[in-house]
Amino acid sequence: MSTRDAKRIEVAKTWKLFMGGAFPRTESGRSIELLSETGELVAHICRASRKDVRNAVEMANGASSGWAKRTGYNRGQILHRIAEMMEARKSEFIDALRSTGTMNSKDAGHETDVTIDRMVSMAGWCDKVEQVLGCRNPVAGPYHNMSIPESMGVVGMIAPASCSLLGLTSMLAPALATGNVVVALASETNPIPGLLLGEICATSDVPGGVVNILSGQVKELLPHFATHRAFGGVVAAGLTPARRRILQEGAVDALVRVHPMLDVVAFDDDEHWTSPKVLMPFVETKTIWHPVGS
Repeated sequence: MSTRDAKRIEVAKTWKLFMGGAFPRTESGRSIELLSETGELVAHICRASRKDVRNAVEMANGASSGWAKRTGYNRGQILHRIAEMMEARKSEFIDALRSTGTMNSKDAGHETDVTIDRMVSMAGWCDKVEQVLGCRNPVAGPYHNMSIPESMGVVGMIAPASCSLLGLTSMLAPALATGNVVVALASETNPIPGLLLGEICATSDVPGGVVNILSGQVKELLPHFATHRAFGGVVAAGLTPARRRILQEGAVDALVRVHPMLDVVAFDDDEHWTSPKVLMPFVETKTIWHPVGS
C-alpha cells in the first residue's frame, strides 16, 4: 500500500511548560487531561510541581537584572513585538480560547483583540513609568528630594480561571513594562492560551527567563508561590476567600508583597487596565535626598 493511500495519524501536541526561554516537560513526569464541556479530550497539559516553580524562579532571577537595566524604550519595543506576533497568530488564540467549548467564536475573537490592544497599550507605558509615577518632592531645607519607581524583581502570578488569555496578559504586561520578570501559573480551567503566549514570547525577542509560564493546579502550587522568598511580590486573580487567606498568611512569613484583589475591576474595563494604576502594584518607590550646592 502506498503512503498516499495510508491513513495518516496526526501528531498530538502535549503542551509543555515555558521556562528560561525553553519548553521543558515537568520534572515530575505528570500531566493533566484537559477535557471539554462534553467530556472529550482536548489536550494533555504538563502538571508543574513545586520543583518546577523553584526552577522557574531561579531562571527568572538570572534574567532579572538584565531586564531591569534595559531602557524603557527597548522594553516597549519587545512588548510591541509580542503584540505583533499575537496579531499574526490571532486565529490560534481564538482556537485556544474555544478549545474547551466554553466560549463561542465571537467572544473568543473579542477577547483576543482586546488582549492584543492591551499589550500595545502597556508597550507605550514602558518609557513613561518614571515620569508618571516618580516626582520631585518639595522639602523644608536645602535639599533636592526625589521619588523614583523601581522594579520589584521577580513577580509571581496566579492567573484567573476565566479570562484565561486577557486576565493573564493584563497582569503580565504591566509587570514587564515596569522592569520585572515573571513566573506565572496559567488558568487552571484552560491553560492553553497562556502556554501559547509562552510560545509567542519565545519568538518575540523576550530574553530567556524574563517570562516563565507554568500549568498545573492552583491548590497544589499556591502555597509555594506564597512562601517563596525570592518573589518580590505575588499578584493573583480569581481566588476564593480560602485561597486568598493561604496566599496572605504564607506571604507574611516570607515577607512577600501580595495583591490578591486584582479582579475587583473586570478585565475588560479598558479605562482601568490601560491606566497607570495597574503599574503601581509592580514597583517600589526609592526616595533620594541630595544637598543643594551653594
